[in-house]
Amino acid sequence: MARKDYLFTSESVSEGHPDKVCDRISDAVLDAFLTEDPFSRVACETFATTDRVIIGGEVRGPGSVIGRVEEIARECVRDIGYEQEGFHWANMKVDSYLHAQSADIAQGVDSADDKDEGAGDQGIMFGYAVDETPQLMPAPIQYAHAILRRLAEMRKSGAEPKLGPDAKSQLTLRYANGRPVEATSIVLSTQHLDPNLSSADVRAIVEPHIRDVLPDGWITADTQWHVNPTGKFVIGGPDGDAGLTGRKIIVDTYGGAAPHGGGAFSGKDPTKVDRSAAYAARYLAKNIVAAGLATRCVLQLAYAIGVSRPLSIYVDTYGTGQVADEAIERAAAEVMDLTPRGIREHLGLNRPIYQRTSAYGHFGREPDAEGGFSWEKTDLVDAFKAAI
Repeated sequence: MARKDYLFTSESVSEGHPDKVCDRISDAVLDAFLTEDPFSRVACETFATTDRVIIGGEVRGPGSVIGRVEEIARECVRDIGYEQEGFHWANMKVDSYLHAQSADIAQGVDSADDKDEGAGDQGIMFGYAVDETPQLMPAPIQYAHAILRRLAEMRKSGAEPKLGPDAKSQLTLRYANGRPVEATSIVLSTQHLDPNLSSADVRAIVEPHIRDVLPDGWITADTQWHVNPTGKFVIGGPDGDAGLTGRKIIVDTYGGAAPHGGGAFSGKDPTKVDRSAAYAARYLAKNIVAAGLATRCVLQLAYAIGVSRPLSIYVDTYGTGQVADEAIERAAAEVMDLTPRGIREHLGLNRPIYQRTSAYGHFGREPDAEGGFSWEKTDLVDAFKAAI
């Protein structure tokens, strides 16, 4: 029987975290290619350190974009807000080593007269949903994201000019009878531009925003606060710690509350099932919970490179299912075409919608008018009910 009373912790990082700077640049390059050609192939990796950004990877698309990579990188860093000694959008050196996609990979992925488009790689992908938040996301990661998103909004609006771009949050929640009821600890480390600020000064700035973000009653007299526990945090971003695309895969997904297949998302076009099938798995899991078929659900998909159809579909509702998990698995295969082409077309993934996913989570976000976060829709509820 699943535990009902426990503590669980998840962390998030801000858009100014070194790894997230790299995710942002990689996804911005991807969006630039998809804007020019929706069927571009992109696998873009970014590395950042003191006053240096290096971009590399494999692409197949308009050559005009390659000539704009440096401009794209500088605009990302400028928008995040880095104008500090050691990492400044105007002064940093940018090197690009993008080159043509491997012909060996392309032959497995491309469609032909005798085959459908194949998966861009082998691998396993997981999707998860749970009814403990309105977004059907685990509460610790959902609210850890919300804290940092609020602080970024306050910083960029000018309401909190002393805060810097780099930040990390960590939230420990107490669960009672399987539901989150209390924040037992709140950890926040945030860069600050005034070197004279103490940890207490920083807490005075951020605490009202954190209290506003968390549900009423979660912060109590017993809640432990750890705000900038090491003291001064002035040197931030890639100047303080090197960054790399794809190093925050748990932050990007479910905060450790569900399994992860190991594949990163940012910088990859939607033929890469590391990304697109993980979105499809979340989409299916969320619709299963939204349909009332379970209160908690994990769904796994598995693929082989060059093969179009998934090798397996696995569902676990942790004993909360209204019908057998096997029946939900069969329904999942019926309600959506889970080939790479089927996923891309169903969710409209061949669009420049990825830069916005690079910070504050790929899941638990609102679908937007431009097609972003289409995998967060719950428009398969009726189809699931009919299939069951």
